[in-house]
Amino acid sequence: MALVHNLGFPRIGAQRELKFAQERFWKGDVSTEQLLSTARQIREINWQQQAELDLVPVGDFSLYDQVLDMSFTLGNLPERVQGLEGSELDNYFRVARGRSAQDSDCNCVHAGEMTKWFDTNYHYIVPEVTANTVFSLNPERILSQLAEAQIQLGLAKVKPVIIGPVTYLWLSKAKDGSDPLALLDQLLPLYSTLLEQLSDAGAEWVQIDEPVLVTELDAEWKLAFEHAYHTLKANRPNLLLATYFGTLEDNLQLVCNLPVAGLHIDGVRGRKEVTKVVDWLPAHKVLSIGVVDGRNIWKTDLNRVLDWLEPIAVKLGERLWLAPSCSLLHVPVDLDSEREQGSTKPATLDSELINWLAFAKQKLAEIQLLGRAINEGRGAVADQLADNQADISSRRLSERVHNREVKANVGGITSGFGQRQSAYVQRAAKQAERLKLPLYPTSTIGSFPQTAEIRKARLAYKKQELTEAQYQAQMKAEIERAVLEQEKLGLDVLVHGEAERNDMVEYFGEQLEGYGFSRFGWVQSYGSRCVKPPILFGDISRPAPMTVAWTQYAQSLTDKPMKGMLTGPVTILNWSFVRDDQPRKESCLQLALAIRQEVQDLEATGVNVIQIDEAALREGLPLRRSEWQHYLDWAVNCFRISANGVSDETQIHTHMCYSEFNDIIESIARMDADVITIETSRSDMELLDVFEAFEYPNEIGPGVYDIHSPNIPTVEQIVNLMSKAAERIPAERLWVNPDCGLKTRQWTEAIPALENMVAAARTLREQLAHGQNDIKQPTAEPA
Repeated sequence: MALVHNLGFPRIGAQRELKFAQERFWKGDVSTEQLLSTARQIREINWQQQAELDLVPVGDFSLYDQVLDMSFTLGNLPERVQGLEGSELDNYFRVARGRSAQDSDCNCVHAGEMTKWFDTNYHYIVPEVTANTVFSLNPERILSQLAEAQIQLGLAKVKPVIIGPVTYLWLSKAKDGSDPLALLDQLLPLYSTLLEQLSDAGAEWVQIDEPVLVTELDAEWKLAFEHAYHTLKANRPNLLLATYFGTLEDNLQLVCNLPVAGLHIDGVRGRKEVTKVVDWLPAHKVLSIGVVDGRNIWKTDLNRVLDWLEPIAVKLGERLWLAPSCSLLHVPVDLDSEREQGSTKPATLDSELINWLAFAKQKLAEIQLLGRAINEGRGAVADQLADNQADISSRRLSERVHNREVKANVGGITSGFGQRQSAYVQRAAKQAERLKLPLYPTSTIGSFPQTAEIRKARLAYKKQELTEAQYQAQMKAEIERAVLEQEKLGLDVLVHGEAERNDMVEYFGEQLEGYGFSRFGWVQSYGSRCVKPPILFGDISRPAPMTVAWTQYAQSLTDKPMKGMLTGPVTILNWSFVRDDQPRKESCLQLALAIRQEVQDLEATGVNVIQIDEAALREGLPLRRSEWQHYLDWAVNCFRISANGVSDETQIHTHMCYSEFNDIIESIARMDADVITIETSRSDMELLDVFEAFEYPNEIGPGVYDIHSPNIPTVEQIVNLMSKAAERIPAERLWVNPDCGLKTRQWTEAIPALENMVAAARTLREQLAHGQNDIKQPTAEPA
């Protein structure tokens, strides 16, 4: 009998209950116990929804981030939070976001660095280590959740989930340049003790996640796996070593031979390896296959899966386990919410689209149905399989999916679509003449606070409680406020604030053909930040301009340059749930043509600065470096197609955030944006180290303060950061800006932070005027 289980479940709650409890706690509106009570309620509901599985994950729930949880389980707290007043939970949120509930300024700290979890849009808090790091086990969190689950589910149902020791060290960053792997021998005894404690608490199986095994590993990291698991094999619980997000490739033999009781592999992204793993895995080991996509929202073609799974089931028998490909953290909670009547939110998905989709709860049902088909035969679930096949065929044949005109337009793209008229040096001179900006020009990334009033007006408009004219009047009032505030602050290049936009991707998707939208399809991005990715189901086209009217209105309020704000094609692609019936490159080219049309329309109305955000460029990278270039070639080409076709005088900006860019800097340079703004504040300008060896050819704005923390940077801090940047980039090619948009902040936080940023820019200019740092002349030719 094949066993069915899950690797992890969304932790935000079906209605984002965790998000709202977190934010009320940080404001001091609810107590610690009220926050923890909400967390317990969400866990209880999650376990109830998984109760029919043979094994249910425990410990996958987090108040902020599972990697941060592991850091606290291992007692790995940054020195800056040690000794501060407050509880462990206070320190937890200080590392996560810089401060906890009602922290005074003296308890604010530098938040932990945040970056993308492999190639997903989930962000984790990077563990910090040094050569002198001393770990100490603190198992209370996972042991208490295990005890809760045993009450809800019974002893035999539970499967604790932890991040494995090698992946934990691989994710870590040494603050002193030491090798994190040197800490493995100190870490392994803590893991052994933790495993024994979980066994004592009744856990027969422990899922130990090692997703780094789907990347290209040096020999020392492969040896670390052998050393780690030959050490841990002495512990009592059965270990299910979980890999996901890709193929094992040259790590396959290593993984099959590790001394663990079971192995989980990604059978969606790694389908080609399943047969090989079946053949290579020793006969005493369990094989868990991820047969349902844990990262996308399309229904699984169950008959097709059974066609290749049934022979494997015959060979493996009871050694076969079925699961999603990875944790369901990356998909929304429950599709049934989209069908509910009487919701306060308007319906946006029609019944045909809904029938093509599966969220976390539905994916578990798919796993269970596959399990029944394997264990009892297809006849036992014939009706369900027939219904599934009808939905799969409906999507495959739908005219809503396929548009011949769009495909013809993509076929007409030539190399000239991606070329500017002149090289950067010539363009820069023309742009300087037109814009007349000072040295160290100041700007923001695009969005300003999305206040309760803005959200209320948007919802009322969608529910048709506000007319079009009334809604536009309210949005224009918010735009006017943003422009006036920027005028008072003295910013050099303004933005309209994006009051009318719900999300930087969803907003554009709503105006493009080929997209659908959920009401409750929320997914955690980090902490309390949730996103609702649009659903790219068909060929993409732009029926009409999307941003021109709002940008024109904002420009009419000021004589200063107003940036047109767009989201780039690669980011729209990577932050959507993307169709899986054609290569991602094809969908991206369709998006590039749509954004190109918008860029040209903006320019035609007199907009001379246009920002095309590509915040998600890096997260689309394949996990194996050998596959990077193919992706980067088409991704950069798509950006260039969207950004070009304009005159030299039009200044093109792009923005990227919360990713490591050093290893793809040459590709970023090939994008040939006139100005790039990037996140550097959390990493203390470490991202700029690459410019010591690589002379970036165009202008750059290193983010000078962390907008994801409520902490307000001082003038001195910003000047110091920019001074570090000026050591690597010529001063005349530097911009001063935050590291991301301000939509998640309050006006009371944004204004003083921007005041300090503008004051810092003035200080930098005065220093230049007095010869305190030199201006280097650009010599590089464009990429």
